[in-house]
Amino acid sequence: MKEKIDCPRIVPASLDPMPTGVPRDITISLANATFSQEAALECHFGTGRTFEARWVNSSAVECVHVLLHTSEKNDLFPVNLQLKDRPDRFIDSPEMMTVEVYNCATGSADCSQCLGREDLGHRCVWSESSSSCRLQGEPPQTSDVCPAPEIKKIEPLRGPLEGGTLLTIRGRNLGRRFSDVLGAVRIGSVHCAPLPHRYVVSEAIVCRTGEAQEAFSDVVTVNVSREGKSRERYSYVLPVVQSIAPLNGPKAGGTRVTIRGSKLDVGSELRVLVNSSKQCTDLSRNDSTITCTMPSAELTAAVPVCVQFENKSCASYDIMFKFEKNPVISDINPKKSQISGGRTITLEGRGFELVQNVSMLVRGIGREQTSCRVLTDTVITCPSPAASNVTAGSKPAPVDFYLNGRLYADDRPALDEEMYPEEALHISKFSLEYYADPQFFTAKKEKWIKHHPGEPLTLVIHKEPDSLGLESNEYQVKIGLISCEIQIVSDKVIHCSVNESLSTSERQLPVTIQVGKFNYTIAMLHLGGGETAIIVSIVICSILLVLSVVALFVFCTKSRRAERYWQKTLLQMEEMESQIREEIRKGFAELQTDMTDLTKELNRSQGIPFLEYKHFVTRTFFPKCSSLYEECYILPTPQLSSQVGSQVQETHPLLVGEWKIPENCRPNMEEGISLFSTLLNNKHFLIVFVHALEQQKDFAVRDRCNLASLLTIALHGKLEYYTSIMKDLLVDLIDASASKNPKLMLRRTESVVEKMLTNWMSICMYSYLRETVGEPFFLLICAIKQQINKGSIDAITGKARYTLNEEWLLRENIEAKPRNLNVSFQGCGMDSLSVRAMDTDTLSQVKEKILEAFCKNVPYSQWPRVEDVDLEWFATSTDSYILRDLDDTSVVEDGRKKLNTLAHYKIPEGASLAMSLSDKKDSTLSRVKDLDTEKYFHLVLPTDESVEHKKSHRQSHRKKVLPEIYLTRLLSTKGTLQKFLDDLFKAILSIRDDKPPVAVKYFFDFLEEQAEKRGITDPDTMHIWKTNSLPLRFWVNILKNPQFVFDIDKTDHIDACLSVIAQAFIDACSLSDLQLGKRLVAAEGTLQREGRRWALLCAPPDREQQEAFAGRG
Repeated sequence: MKEKIDCPRIVPASLDPMPTGVPRDITISLANATFSQEAALECHFGTGRTFEARWVNSSAVECVHVLLHTSEKNDLFPVNLQLKDRPDRFIDSPEMMTVEVYNCATGSADCSQCLGREDLGHRCVWSESSSSCRLQGEPPQTSDVCPAPEIKKIEPLRGPLEGGTLLTIRGRNLGRRFSDVLGAVRIGSVHCAPLPHRYVVSEAIVCRTGEAQEAFSDVVTVNVSREGKSRERYSYVLPVVQSIAPLNGPKAGGTRVTIRGSKLDVGSELRVLVNSSKQCTDLSRNDSTITCTMPSAELTAAVPVCVQFENKSCASYDIMFKFEKNPVISDINPKKSQISGGRTITLEGRGFELVQNVSMLVRGIGREQTSCRVLTDTVITCPSPAASNVTAGSKPAPVDFYLNGRLYADDRPALDEEMYPEEALHISKFSLEYYADPQFFTAKKEKWIKHHPGEPLTLVIHKEPDSLGLESNEYQVKIGLISCEIQIVSDKVIHCSVNESLSTSERQLPVTIQVGKFNYTIAMLHLGGGETAIIVSIVICSILLVLSVVALFVFCTKSRRAERYWQKTLLQMEEMESQIREEIRKGFAELQTDMTDLTKELNRSQGIPFLEYKHFVTRTFFPKCSSLYEECYILPTPQLSSQVGSQVQETHPLLVGEWKIPENCRPNMEEGISLFSTLLNNKHFLIVFVHALEQQKDFAVRDRCNLASLLTIALHGKLEYYTSIMKDLLVDLIDASASKNPKLMLRRTESVVEKMLTNWMSICMYSYLRETVGEPFFLLICAIKQQINKGSIDAITGKARYTLNEEWLLRENIEAKPRNLNVSFQGCGMDSLSVRAMDTDTLSQVKEKILEAFCKNVPYSQWPRVEDVDLEWFATSTDSYILRDLDDTSVVEDGRKKLNTLAHYKIPEGASLAMSLSDKKDSTLSRVKDLDTEKYFHLVLPTDESVEHKKSHRQSHRKKVLPEIYLTRLLSTKGTLQKFLDDLFKAILSIRDDKPPVAVKYFFDFLEEQAEKRGITDPDTMHIWKTNSLPLRFWVNILKNPQFVFDIDKTDHIDACLSVIAQAFIDACSLSDLQLGKRLVAAEGTLQREGRRWALLCAPPDREQQEAFAGRG
């Protein structure tokens, strides 16, 4: 066998780059070519690119008329030789030989970028007439001198005299290579040294300014064969530092100081050094002030404060800050608090004049950190935090105090930032003991107190004994808004009196007592209005008229009856309110426990069924084909179609798999596609093409959306080019809208560019959606589904006991009891589980809950369908029954057949069930919700007027009014889901420090630039544009369609709840006040108060927030 070095092989050689679409002969050298020159060879440049090979001599072959194409700036093609009669046999090429093909028309936006490609061996020339880069002819037809540099923007605009500022210059024709700009940048007569690693050919120069002898202002010049000047002027200024306040602070650090002066916002880098060693942190500055947080110090002494610009010399030499001894807290009183918190805790000590802010935290049980007030140098008062998860009289909890943001640690130095992990080892000197809230009641424990206006009022309030030791000044009693002056306070009784008149338009006033944050209504004070005068008048008239006595008797009787009925109604309302509060509390506790378990079980990478990126963009671009099984046009697989019996919905014909084209037409078709692809890369053609189609009268909105989505797919790999096309089309749209009503722009998707913007947002926000919003969004959907399943759900109408949408509320009091079932099922990786269902559930609903329990970690598209499984109940060891929604045992009521439930079959708690895949689909009924309501029902019979008229008037009235009471379940559901809603919208509307949505900042800057060019200064218009671009065009679409993001089942009921949430979200981002109409009162109205809170997050950011955002970007 021959050695590998003796085999015929290609000798690697460097080939000159060749232009696209220009034929050229390429010579390939061979070594050890032992076979005859008569052997026919072919040159192979990749799949489908073969050319004739001609022998030059025994060691060289020439590839004749090689014609290669590329639409990219440059591309590498492999060079190989193969036997013509055996295409699968190649000449050995140990080192892959390649040839570079370049396209002058791509990647060169101006003259400098075009001619700068000469260093790469590209023969490109710039045409001023067409403003384009093209291939150089023979001989050269144009000059190789570019226009003068065009400077569009410089930043910053000011810097210190000592120089060192990083000056960024942006524009066009800023040199072909770095050597062109080296030594070519000046500010007046001062040099600015470019940085090679920050240079972008023709587009950007970053240079470090030199030192100036005196303050001056001049334009920036760039001299690259020709000289270009900036429109803006750069100024050398002398920053001046004048003073610092406060002049002293504790050595523990944390003092927030303000340094005043002038021209303090110059330059690109600023440092504030304390004692030449430590830095002042959390810097913020403007023209006249610098604000920062002082570090800690070891000793008490006055130290210099140095302000450095660009790491040069100090701008100040006489600014001093004195570190004093740390404040000392000697004791706190009282050392007890009620659970509701709010009791005033007094801190005694010294050195409090150095404290700027104080906060108090009870470790372990405190709900939140409370802010305190510094009264004097020796006294601080703090409201005690409310406690959670604590029982009355439990062990005292340690109390921590934070002085100027630093944890107070007795006489030892407070913890600095680097020592925060040791807080867990800190032993607090102080503690606070919590007791139950005090209990108050009237003398006879009555809920109503009657009082005649004008008479003095004295209240006697009884209280249960407690261990709080409250002082008299800690009680506050009010009747309505009027304070009741406390006269006597003992362990069991409080006396208070009101001397002023209680005359008011309201007939009832609440009697409330407040201790700290604990506020309790003891009773209602009922004000009588002249009954005595009426009775006296009637008695006098009764002497003359006997009928008046009778009238008085009837009047009094009816009044007493009405009062008793009113009191009874109030008691019922109080009882109902108590039940609602208890229902919300229990529901939230139960759901919080369930969702906590769910969160623990979820795996961030595998637990949440995120869709792949291609499925996400497919569902977003073509919403009509939102089913995962209908996306065969991206990767057509017959397996997906065979798994599902549903008919494939509409798909675009251009994207459905392989085109069936005759072989004789395929070359023409491929050439046409190649030419059309080239045209798509022509910006001018593409914009004219879109406008021409939009002018066609028969080019409907649906066709425009399809065109935008197809363009997005075609240009997906060239997102920068796609963005430039979208921006140009948006400029045209803004011009058209500015002349009419600019506030209506982007409100609807009526043009190609608006759909392109939607697709662009979906592409750019996908990673942010998946990494930041995905988990809280999925938990919210799970919480909604779990809350709905906690109560009864009518299988036919879809109405449920718990919902956010009034139209889907079950307005009946259906008593449902939970059933824990032991179910075995050979599927989804588990054999048996305990599944919780309701005795009012139909068998299809039970199957759905069983499938959800077994397949909770499996994507929904891989679940078995309810129709494909059977459910069997083992009543005894020998008897078993197949459970179905309809069978011979179904009950008939009022001519309608009722669906079978667990209660119908009398299935007990802990019953054993088995579920298995059915050999044939259950054909007894189709989908339950599609059944005819005239023949079937589940929980509630439809309203039948023929039966209603037989009832008494009072029964009909109660039937009509009582269902409205169940609207409170909307509030119950809303309160239960509150935390998950807050987490979701906080994730949507907040900006992460590590990964801010840079695309949003980029697009918002573009909108502001366009508004500024057109003189649009109305802030409401900019807010509406941004709202229509991001919340309305992207987030609302995602909120309403979770199936775009996750592989889940979006039921009609979940869709209704998400519609309410999406409407509340867009209302929160709207500038107009929400007007609650008849439809919104019970639906979106339940989220109105939270909408106002979310609106704060939707508000346009101020200047400092925008600068911080830009810094993170």
